[in-house]
Amino acid sequence: MNAAPGRGPAIIWAVFGVLFVLHHDFWNWDNRALVLGWLPVGLAWHVGFSVAAGLLWAAATRWAWPAHIEVWADETDEPADGKAQP
Repeated sequence: MNAAPGRGPAIIWAVFGVLFVLHHDFWNWDNRALVLGWLPVGLAWHVGFSVAAGLLWAAATRWAWPAHIEVWADETDEPADGKAQP
């Protein structure tokens, strides 16, 4: 599943915005229900949220990573530690 060229970052930011709003799960604050009989619903929500955030980060590195920075880093002759070589 490839995003249209140039649209990857916009899609990632849009999904980030949705996750940002969903992170504040105020509708679960007074909910005492248990998921699977032992896990509070608020904690279950955040488990799912954490998985979604991890998937978003994986998608961001796949479709929205700034490749021009990688090219620039590969082209430099300067050592990583910043010291000149003898």
